[in-house]
Amino acid sequence: MSINRRKFLTLASVVVLTLSGCSEAPKFTTLPKDSTVIALGDSLTYGYGATTDTAYPKILAQKTGWKVLNEGISGDTSEDVLNRLDGIIQQNPDLVLLGVGGNDVLQRIQPTTTKANLDTILTKLKNEHIPVVLITEPHFSASALFGKASDNPIYAELSETHDVPLFTSKMGGWSEFLSDESLKADKSHANEAGYRQFANNLYAYLQEIGYVS
Repeated sequence: MSINRRKFLTLASVVVLTLSGCSEAPKFTTLPKDSTVIALGDSLTYGYGATTDTAYPKILAQKTGWKVLNEGISGDTSEDVLNRLDGIIQQNPDLVLLGVGGNDVLQRIQPTTTKANLDTILTKLKNEHIPVVLITEPHFSASALFGKASDNPIYAELSETHDVPLFTSKMGGWSEFLSDESLKADKSHANEAGYRQFANNLYAYLQEIGYVS
């Protein structure tokens, strides 16, 4: 069976719906331990504020047995990730964990531009039959004035449009950690404890939707 066909069957293997909070998440086929998974994003993926050895991709690899490649680059915007997407696709991943957009907010890039870039990224990955889990990142909101981060709403919109699983702060995503001083290295990044807890929460979510047995 070809790699692309295998990925297509994985993507198409929605068999049941399970409740996740107030939303429904699809059930996917479990990925074997030798699967190649790419964590694609910015400094939160890279592990800024700690080390690459304590970044969430490294911890997730240890927990799953997957080959999790850390393709997080500090400072990357959604446009930067889009510009290097062809190289990501050429690596033939079995799954992409996509988390980018925080630097767009910091650089005051228009939300419509960020959304368009993410839309193109998701479309290109779908066209290559590469499954994706979308990871929310925070944005500026009224709650930020009180030290509490909140998810950027564009991710929920994109998740619905592209029918991809969405890992949010309600499940233990970035906004939760960036609202807890004990889990932060600075105002925008987790510390070692934060990255480890994020990895644990993401692992639990991947179990819930079926990618991990």
